[in-house]
Amino acid sequence: MGELRFGAHDLGNLRFAISPLWETAAAARAVADPGRHVVHLPWIRRAPSLRQDGDLGGRIAPLAALADRFDLVEARLLPAPRCPLAEIEEELSALLATPPEQVRDGLAAVPRPAPTGFERRLAEDPERVLPELAEALHSWWEAAVRPHWPRIRAVLEADIAHRTRLLAEDGIHEVLSSLHPALHRAGDRLRSPDLPADGEDLGGTGLTLTPSAFADRCRVLTGRRGTPPALVYPARALGLLWERRENTDDALARLLGRSRARLLACTGSPTTTTQLAARTGLSLGAVSQHLAVLRDAGLVTGHRYRREVHYTATDLGAALLTRT
Repeated sequence: MGELRFGAHDLGNLRFAISPLWETAAAARAVADPGRHVVHLPWIRRAPSLRQDGDLGGRIAPLAALADRFDLVEARLLPAPRCPLAEIEEELSALLATPPEQVRDGLAAVPRPAPTGFERRLAEDPERVLPELAEALHSWWEAAVRPHWPRIRAVLEADIAHRTRLLAEDGIHEVLSSLHPALHRAGDRLRSPDLPADGEDLGGTGLTLTPSAFADRCRVLTGRRGTPPALVYPARALGLLWERRENTDDALARLLGRSRARLLACTGSPTTTTQLAARTGLSLGAVSQHLAVLRDAGLVTGHRYRREVHYTATDLGAALLTRT
């Protein structure tokens, strides 16, 4: 049983973030171990064709070499995210700024069988070899994750919106207690079998809560250079992430009108008006008008995050789609 120890100052510095770099590395792990990520099978079935591409396969070889050493990558090498709007280029720069001694210490601290050839090269010359890993991550991001990033990010932002409402309504204890069934708060500690066995004292640095589409359990990313550590946890509503309902039944189209039926079918996961317009070919004005009708009918709901509103089918809307 591992734990995180925190004080009042840490709770005062609680924040949320999204990490495209973490999602990219975890997506590679999902392809390597699909049995633990069945919710992503619609995406995983398409991913092997990308990895069979000769040029891409060569560029992502360092990442593939660490696929079975994911604990090493996520806990010892990936930087903790800073904010909800981070770009992968920023996070890759932080990765490349990792001091060589920290890379070597991280490699030495992870219990494992004999290291791979890439691990040995990384330990011998981090400054020269770490850019190879960064390039592999960027290549995998461009090929496999970036095309789906608006959909993934919408789910992650919807999770953050839910947690912030929960914070306002029920307080920090409920937020922390609801992150994962295996995670429990006991006084000034968060405990879970998934946390580091040696424990970690936040010591006033704060904590960044980071929802993930590809995490199968809670994980801790060590903070560095003034960045607080991050607790990565599985995001909510992942069952709808890859669901596609664009082909609606004629009966629903006759009931709502074809355009509104198509829009409702696209709101299985949180989606913005811009994304809906791109998917359906409708103008932004038409999407907004149809969404207003669907919202007034109780079929979709919207929540604002920063400058965007994300629309999701309500239970009534989802039930209507299921029956058609």
